[in-house]
Amino acid sequence: MIPGKNKGKLRQWQQEALEKFLRTKPQDFMAVATPGAGKTTFALRVATELLEDRTVERVIVVVPTEHLKIQWSSAAARVGMSLDAHFTNSSAVNPAYDGIVVTYAQVGMHPFKHRAVASARRTLVILDEIHHAGDAKSWGDGVREAYDDVNHRLALTGTPFRSDDSPIPFVRYEQDGEGHLVSRSDHAYNYGDALADGVVRPVVFLAYSGEARWRDSAGEEYAARLGDILNPEQTARAWRTALDPKGDWIPAVLQAAHTRLMQMRRSMPDAGGLVLATDSTTARAYAKILKGISNTPVSVILSDDPGSSERIDEFSESNDEWMVAVRMVSEGVDVPRLAVGVYATSASTPLFFAQAIGRFVRSRMPGETASVFLPSVPVLLGLAENMEKSRDHVLGKPDRPKEGWDDELLEQANRKESEPDLDKPYESLGADAEFSSLIYDGSSFNTAAFTDDAEQADFLGIPGLLDAQQVKDLLRKKQEEEMDAREAREKARRAEAAAEEHRRQIYGMPSAPKQKQQPQGGGDEEVAVDEIARLRKELNTVVSITAGRKGRPHGAIHNEARKACGGPPTALCNAEQLRERILYLRAW
Repeated sequence: MIPGKNKGKLRQWQQEALEKFLRTKPQDFMAVATPGAGKTTFALRVATELLEDRTVERVIVVVPTEHLKIQWSSAAARVGMSLDAHFTNSSAVNPAYDGIVVTYAQVGMHPFKHRAVASARRTLVILDEIHHAGDAKSWGDGVREAYDDVNHRLALTGTPFRSDDSPIPFVRYEQDGEGHLVSRSDHAYNYGDALADGVVRPVVFLAYSGEARWRDSAGEEYAARLGDILNPEQTARAWRTALDPKGDWIPAVLQAAHTRLMQMRRSMPDAGGLVLATDSTTARAYAKILKGISNTPVSVILSDDPGSSERIDEFSESNDEWMVAVRMVSEGVDVPRLAVGVYATSASTPLFFAQAIGRFVRSRMPGETASVFLPSVPVLLGLAENMEKSRDHVLGKPDRPKEGWDDELLEQANRKESEPDLDKPYESLGADAEFSSLIYDGSSFNTAAFTDDAEQADFLGIPGLLDAQQVKDLLRKKQEEEMDAREAREKARRAEAAAEEHRRQIYGMPSAPKQKQQPQGGGDEEVAVDEIARLRKELNTVVSITAGRKGRPHGAIHNEARKACGGPPTALCNAEQLRERILYLRAW
């Protein structure tokens, strides 16, 4: 290594964290930074400083995947540091290198070997994506055994939390006053901070609802609307039905996402899209659908396939439009040109969601945004709305309630290339897709009142032309205009009905009916169906606005309206019941 070589200027958070570390040079230091913020650059600068002043003589980097070993070695070479990415448990340390890069699995398999390497010289151990050290007991135990006595440990993560109670090695936990232990970092630079600094892209979430229909083993048919208040089984069925490649929901959403990608490629020519699938079977089915609409070959990346990392690199360096992946979206998947995503997976833990969305936030130039399409499922909408909130790992308290599909079963499905039955057989009958809301900068905006597809497309093209606050203000203005227009139409309808009733009374006719008679000849039923669809949209708009005003989940607002007005779930309501709930929420 050449002292002082290739020391580039650091971002403000990197400089602050570096100064904080160098003031005391503690044995343990944990830096939390959102994906794309530059954790690798920060860690390599720490290593460079410690090597130069002879505080340490060796650097060891521990990473979750083989793919990341090469990335770290290459990044180190750019700052004049040599790290051996090909070190194995059976090889000796090459003294020509400044250090080595290994995986958590390597350490877990032979911790005493790695303890010997780390203790032979004064050593800095960089633990990349440290939360992975809690993935398996052998990993955590191995890391502790190997590195509990080193001079310095620098822990890095973009997601400093887990969805279970597995403690993360070398992470400091403190009491929160409620009987729980909470992880604490030494320096944090979260997504909200990075967004405000323009370091990462803002993400626009496009939520799609629609009515899902299925049949159980007894032959009974059910219907439920994505986003409505449902029990866990109904939510799982509706969600699974929507993601069924044989239905209408996923093809419609993939088409909408492709349209959005084509729009973005006008200003970002190499923009790419990523579809996240639940398992390999559906991944291949989604790829088949995309091949019918894409202008370029569609890549399928499966976690258990050899060469998957190489195919990710090929896609990253190409100009192809679409990639479909199964759980290949966590650390090590660095494709900065990804700009459009389709969240077509049942995985709903905060950890997986944060890692997945992290693939889209890397910013290359000002004005770039990312768009992620997802089902209108309460747990996913909640995660999207809370993207900017920082999290810590809490022991003794679940990070989320169990709802929808079981993630453990789905991990098995990924390995087996087939989905297990949830609990009892059922048959998907199809689901229609309907754009229901847009989530941006932590706020939800209902956009159901577009007059046509052109208006919708134009509206969704706004992000990227304005800064984050301007887009938010514009979205709020648009929604207020929509609500004013709806209220005006409702007043006009009531006035017309009152005038008609007045005329009937003047001429001695019976009281006017609640709604005008429709033409005979079978049109009544069709018009009624259209009216119910329109009223459902309107109800969802009012719920969205009320939820934003009250600071409560959409589901709680739906429950409140149903409790006050009575009647069945929204999917089963008639027109009069829907109107009653709309009027109740408008007056609330």
